[in-house]
Amino acid sequence: MKVISLSDYQQFSSEKMKKNNIFQTERFFCDVYCFEPGQEQQGHIHGEQDKVYLVLEGQGTFQVGAEKQVLGAGQGTLAPAGEEHGVKNYTSRRLKVLVFVAPNP
Repeated sequence: MKVISLSDYQQFSSEKMKKNNIFQTERFFCDVYCFEPGQEQQGHIHGEQDKVYLVLEGQGTFQVGAEKQVLGAGQGTLAPAGEEHGVKNYTSRRLKVLVFVAPNP
């Protein structure tokens, strides 16, 4: 059994949003996305994958389809397959988001 500590998967990059992979199989993956202030994941579409975002720390603007909403620690949302989605850290503090995607692209 693989046991992890989330603190080991929270690395940041000054260049762009950093994806830190925790678990991955042929059917699924789980990452921690780490955003410095001002960084974003541009809106994009996964044709066959559902994505779940859960905010661990900070606040960000999350887009799913035509809707945008600010989410904070303890909140999350689902981006169903085929819906455009993205995240922006509009604050002056770091943003950490736990992300689940299935099936694995």
